[in-house]
This record gives sequence, structure tokens and C-alpha cells, in this order.
Amino acid sequence: MLISYLADQPTLAEQLLPGLVEHWAPIIPGYTADARAAKFLAHMNRDTLPIAWVAHDEAGALGTAALRVCDLEGREDLTPWLGGVYVCPQFRGRGIASALCAVVEQKARQLGASSLYLFTADQSRLYAHLAWKFFERIQWHGHEGEIMVKHFGGA
Repeated sequence: MLISYLADQPTLAEQLLPGLVEHWAPIIPGYTADARAAKFLAHMNRDTLPIAWVAHDEAGALGTAALRVCDLEGREDLTPWLGGVYVCPQFRGRGIASALCAVVEQKARQLGASSLYLFTADQSRLYAHLAWKFFERIQWHGHEGEIMVKHFGGA
């Protein structure tokens, strides 16, 4: 498995669109493939937020994750954010999400962040395993979830 900037592997975004839309459309009103494709396009950066990465192998895309200024409307006071973590269902349980998170965390530290935030509706155990801490319980699009934080020492 390789993890590349989406900017370096833009054709892989198209492979992820159907799964992303299927995953998020029931939660986010109006979520479409066109909306997600536009979001991918905005994330094709390497040193300016937002930045997206794609996990892939010789057969194609496995998953994606992003580093964003903000990922939760109403909490613009918290920055930056790990967001958009998605692994295709057939590849889950192989450490891909963990590897994507590590790449995002490394870039956040490199850019001088002292903390990184994320929102999760159902993956708090995964993130806790990766040393993320509970920050706040919230409602998002009618779904209960948590904001979690990871502090970086010496950033």
C-alpha cells in the first residue's frame, strides 16, 4: 500500500466517489457525487489546507483522508482538523485508516499545529486506540457524535 497526495494521484478520486456518496448521503442532506468531486478538487494541495491523501495499491484506490482548516460547522474556533477519513468497505480492518491518520497527523505537525481535531459519529474506539482524546459530545445533522483531539508535544 502507498499513500500519496491526492494532487499526485487525481484519477483515484473518481474510484472513491461511489462509496463516499453511499456512506455520507444518508447523513448529509444533498450530498452528491458532484459535491464530493468538487470537494476533492479543492483538496488537491500539498502545503496549503485543505490537503487530501489517497491510500492505493496497484489495483486502485483503497481510502482517503484530509487535513482541513475546519471540518465542523459552528466549531471554526478549533483548527486544524483530520477529516474525510474513508476506507472502502472491502479493505477495512487492514490498518489503512490508521496509516492515513498518521500521514495527516505528520503533516499537521510539519505545518506547526500543536493540536489536531476530528469529529466522529461511530469510530471513537479506533481513534482512542490511536491516542486521540475525547474533547466534546455534539449533535451533527441530527446524529450524536464526538469531537476528539490529539495534542502534539513540542510542535
